[in-house]
Amino acid sequence: MPELAGKVADAFEAQVREYEEQWLSPLAVRSYETRGRLREEDDCRLRTPFQRDRDRILHSKPFRRLKGKTQVFIDPAGDHYRTRMTHTLETTAIARGVARALRLNEDLVEAIGLGHDMGHPPFGHAGEEALDQAVQEHFGRRFRHNEHSLQIAESLNLTAEVRDGILTHTGEREPATLEGKIVRIVDRVAYINHDIDDAVRFGILAPEQLPQEEVTLLGATGARRIDRLVHDLVESSQAAGDIVQSEEVGNAMLALRAFMFEHVYLGPHARLEQGRARAAIRRIFDHLAADGQEPEQIVDFIAGMTDRFALTYVSELG
Repeated sequence: MPELAGKVADAFEAQVREYEEQWLSPLAVRSYETRGRLREEDDCRLRTPFQRDRDRILHSKPFRRLKGKTQVFIDPAGDHYRTRMTHTLETTAIARGVARALRLNEDLVEAIGLGHDMGHPPFGHAGEEALDQAVQEHFGRRFRHNEHSLQIAESLNLTAEVRDGILTHTGEREPATLEGKIVRIVDRVAYINHDIDDAVRFGILAPEQLPQEEVTLLGATGARRIDRLVHDLVESSQAAGDIVQSEEVGNAMLALRAFMFEHVYLGPHARLEQGRARAAIRRIFDHLAADGQEPEQIVDFIAGMTDRFALTYVSELG
């Protein structure tokens, strides 16, 4: 068996290179042509660099903590609400399907998708805003979850392409690879549709309240909307040689996103949740700052908290 394993390992890289040259689009990133890592290390003989990145993310503590961080609702009682973990898995699965259809590098897409929210703090959108405000007031800098995710990616010594995709999945900078662009768009496709599902389940949104013109175009259910959005993304991107949506479908998705911000993310219920999040993070932040902790230590500690850990921490402060 050791001899057989050695033969497989000896041939692995050559076989991957041959497969990618035959199958992948000329626009795809090749697995063994990565721009490299921040710190030199030996290659794994039975995994590509992007497959190693995927495994490092999956085995990391920041990734495991995503199961305790919510998207919209703070520590909800029900079993079926999305967490950062389920959002991450949904985004990654959809993005891999898009990459496969476009013959781009699925392993790169998977690593970016799994790592993109590792640096997100507790309490969803409200938690990020609260931590950003506290950091500004105390230290005169900003907190952005994608930048914190990049710091984690750097600590894991991930490849340049994965780090770039993680950093640019949101914000003004565009990803340097088509694989990164897929995750950037699919992230929005996933969270808009599953946040609609969660808001309906929570009782703060009824399906008939959704903008009907967009629903007619994209579909009446989350599954149909995702299917429509994915097919449009694949066909439009293939025609353009880039990762793009058609104008009609892209505008409909933006309209749904604007609707969700007005009625869910910034709506009456969200204001109550934001109040809880701000109070919790402010209490923790002030306590740690008064204790003389360094800014980076404070940010790392709070950003790494799960919802429940943060609430418990506050209650123990008294």
